[in-house]
Amino acid sequence: MSVERTPRHGVARAISKLGLGSRTQAAAWVREGRVRVDGRVVRDPEFPVRVGTDRVEVDGRPAAARERIVVMLNKPRGLVTTARDERGRATVYECFAGADLPWLGPVGRLDRASEGLLLLANDPAWAATITDPATGPTKTYHVQVDRVPDATWLAAVAGGATDAGERLEVNAVRLLRAGTRNAWLEIVLDEGRNRHLRRLLAAHGAAVLRLVRVAVGGLALGDLPKGAWRRLTDAEIAALARSA
Repeated sequence: MSVERTPRHGVARAISKLGLGSRTQAAAWVREGRVRVDGRVVRDPEFPVRVGTDRVEVDGRPAAARERIVVMLNKPRGLVTTARDERGRATVYECFAGADLPWLGPVGRLDRASEGLLLLANDPAWAATITDPATGPTKTYHVQVDRVPDATWLAAVAGGATDAGERLEVNAVRLLRAGTRNAWLEIVLDEGRNRHLRRLLAAHGAAVLRLVRVAVGGLALGDLPKGAWRRLTDAEIAALARSA
């Protein structure tokens, strides 16, 4: 009779799943000889371990799951959503300078020219449920375009578009307000492909002047100042999970 056993994962992945750092960071720690499994230094990030069964240590301390921490940032325009940028551009992590926080990874992305609500968390498994189009909550954006739309154009945008062989869909689109030369739209998505809204709107002949994410599920950006962040409450994290 077979006995069910805890599945094995590469040690770098196992460390990341505990919320101690990104998988890339964990792999670097392994290669640097900072990780022991059952008292023995391992240098292969894919070395198989069973979390909760094998004794994994980083810098001599047991690798244990940390309290889930999720923060929301009002991302300013001009920052890239990455820990390190190969081109030396400013990143969203500059907004956390001096903060007493554990490692946090972005929950989804906002491109450099986009602004608004960006989540970061120390729990990669939880983050995956939020970003997965099949399980995650919707994302709401306010988008300024370089035209004044009519009902026919709005209906066309609501129908999506195909760009470079990729289908780009939206859940809903509505006009918020219009000027003489441009307008603000509210667009809701349940997925976020690369430059999704910019490509979709370009396919319908409009350029994006500003793009601001204002909500993830029922979590609204509110009046959080640009460049500021705050930690989510347990109730807010639970509400996100319920909407996912």
